[in-house]
Amino acid sequence: MTNLVRRLMLVAGLTLIALSAAAAEPEPAGDLVRQAFNSNPAVRADALAKLEARGKPDVAAGLIQALRFVNDRDGAIGTTLRRLTGASYGSHWFTWMEWQQAHPEVMPFAGFDAFKANVMALIDPNFRDFLYAGVPHEIRLEEIAWGGVVKDGIPALIDPRHVPAADAGYLDDDELVFGVAIDGDARAYPLRIMDWHEMFNDVVGGVPVALAYCTLCGSGILFETLLDDRDTRLVFGSSGFLNRSNKLMYDHGTNSLWNQFTGRPVVGPLTGSGIELRIRPVAITTWAAWRERQPQTQVLSLETGYARDYTPGRPYAAYFNSPDLMFPAPTTDDRLKPKDYVYALRVGTGEAALEKAWPLTAFEGGAVVNDRVGDTGVVLIGDAATRTVRAYDRGAHTFTADGDGVAADGVAWQVTEDALVGPDGSTLARLPGHIAYWFAWSGYKPDAAFFDGG
Repeated sequence: MTNLVRRLMLVAGLTLIALSAAAAEPEPAGDLVRQAFNSNPAVRADALAKLEARGKPDVAAGLIQALRFVNDRDGAIGTTLRRLTGASYGSHWFTWMEWQQAHPEVMPFAGFDAFKANVMALIDPNFRDFLYAGVPHEIRLEEIAWGGVVKDGIPALIDPRHVPAADAGYLDDDELVFGVAIDGDARAYPLRIMDWHEMFNDVVGGVPVALAYCTLCGSGILFETLLDDRDTRLVFGSSGFLNRSNKLMYDHGTNSLWNQFTGRPVVGPLTGSGIELRIRPVAITTWAAWRERQPQTQVLSLETGYARDYTPGRPYAAYFNSPDLMFPAPTTDDRLKPKDYVYALRVGTGEAALEKAWPLTAFEGGAVVNDRVGDTGVVLIGDAATRTVRAYDRGAHTFTADGDGVAADGVAWQVTEDALVGPDGSTLARLPGHIAYWFAWSGYKPDAAFFDGG
């Protein structure tokens, strides 16, 4: 988001001439909304008066878009929005976006897809890869927000260089890493590097995977990227767009936009394909703890191919330490504060998947929690101090803490990245889950079960 102010100033200075140079919008409503971007107050006032006389709220999405990029000094755009919708939020784009998220019944005018594509292309012409007239979509285009960077402005890592643990002198013991282990191949991806890149595409244990890390929603989710019916893996990048403060990633093959939380394509050619990426387990933990568990681990090299200040917390420290959101998203579920952490678990896939979230506070001091997700018994082993939680199918067992491990019926079980291993060699599989801010999880999964301490 580092280029946000500069690019907002650039777009705010665009005139009607520049907007009219884009593809023509066939609807009169679109023509009038475009004039709301005009830097001439008289032209803007005339267009807004005509929109008020027209009396239809279908232009609200376009006017809210204008508020993002136009200095509404006289409050004229905000006043028109109030008269057309009955809501009153002045000229505050953020609050109007929240209103828009809460009112899906207010549909945008015909041709809004082309209108939005034209506006966004003035920021980055490459945004036309994602938005264009007639683009298939299953999320509301009016809720897609520019995240302040161009396409790939937050560059994904593709098959990045790793070094042995002994060569990672840049890491302190208490630094957090994403830990991934597949078929004995262990990798550590430090948050100090991933904060700048938010996505890696890699092959771990022979399995093509991508970590989609949404810094704004505090969640890193590990997906398998080789689909059953394909010969080559999907490779993902950051589009520069957000949906409800959640990153919209894209695949290089089709330029479809994907929801980072669901692993589903939501805008573009793959929309409606039924594809849902399989989730793999990943753990956030300290470098010291991961290295102790996985002494043969490899770790990301600082030689990423990009010039970045990889000091811990450099790009998002202020955001991580603030209770406020940077972009609009629903925050109506007050069981937790919007940026409280939860551990989210999904059992099953597709429409049959069952989901549940546990407040990270349930793992304060280190804890073992026995619970159920639907009919599946689960055990979660976590420590809130390091945001570390691992979940396993517990079968018919009830587990308790046993030193650094767990025990059932007084007998110790080994905790591994793949499974719980019993004294007789029997195993209970690890389940895929991830950490997230509460606003993000509850916003996308409002019907998911919630652990209230019972």
